[in-house]
Amino acid sequence: MQIAVLGAGAWGTALAVALAPSHQVTLWARDPQQRAAMQAACCNERYLPGISFPASLQLGAATATASQSLAQALEGAQLALLAMPTAGLRSLLASVWQQSPAIDVLWVCKGFERDSGQLPHEVVQQVRAGLGDTAGSPRYGALSGPSFAQEVARGQPTALTVSSLDQTFASEMARELHQPALRLYHSTDLVGVEVGGAVKNVLAIATGICDGLGLGMNARAALMTRGLAEMRRLGEALGGRSETFMGLTGMGDLILTCTGDLSRNRRVGLELAGGQSLQQVLQSLGHVAEGVLTAAAVQRRARDLGIEMPITNAVCAVLFEGLPPARAVQLLLARDPRAEG
Repeated sequence: MQIAVLGAGAWGTALAVALAPSHQVTLWARDPQQRAAMQAACCNERYLPGISFPASLQLGAATATASQSLAQALEGAQLALLAMPTAGLRSLLASVWQQSPAIDVLWVCKGFERDSGQLPHEVVQQVRAGLGDTAGSPRYGALSGPSFAQEVARGQPTALTVSSLDQTFASEMARELHQPALRLYHSTDLVGVEVGGAVKNVLAIATGICDGLGLGMNARAALMTRGLAEMRRLGEALGGRSETFMGLTGMGDLILTCTGDLSRNRRVGLELAGGQSLQQVLQSLGHVAEGVLTAAAVQRRARDLGIEMPITNAVCAVLFEGLPPARAVQLLLARDPRAEG
């Protein structure tokens, strides 16, 4: 299969490296300086240092404009794999379908769009409707699950889920993208998969705060478990299926992101607990932490639906209202006893 991986951050690069041995893969970066640097070094030193590109991996032309290089990357491609933050999905997808109206699309971003509060598939449907009648009927879906880019790029075992409202497309992509160390499952619960991927980032910030304050493993386990209940409540209210939140894209991704040292969202929480401001944390991070960008949208969507999400509310208060992390924990512990559910 000919695949255009669009976005040369850590995750896009890792997927391109993992898929290149079995497919014809082109990795596209919007920034011409980054494209030139990758061409020269045969690796992505900025986002994935120490991982050499396979000889078969193609890169977009370093001297072309973003539009020209995008057209080159899409030429002949059967699948566009969009690997950018949720905030960039709308504009990149519009460019992709303007260039190649019939190309199938998978996205790997995890979050709610901050301004609209929409899940990625809602953004995709809106973009598609805005383009009007075009040739072809592209299929689309999400690729999600517990995965750190460095481990995928190194060929360490990973399991992911391809989710689409089109069952045939989901199963076809799971079969095509399956690799010796990359096991693919498929699902038609696109809402559930996306909610799990978005909310776990917010909960990872909470867990980082918990660990940064030295509250212990009992507290971490309680926080993750109650966070999973929040994720499920919101997901079901939006139309997701309960069993999805017990799988790879729910519990699996939650465990990894809340406990793994490679988690950027966990690191945000750790450093906030250590006394740094949000601005200081984001400046030192060097990568996008989706939990920060999506937390307010998750909170707003939950409130609109009347869904109780106290952990998410506490994270938002720390991030955006200046509530000290230790005080946020005190307020959570002070809530009245109730039945578990």
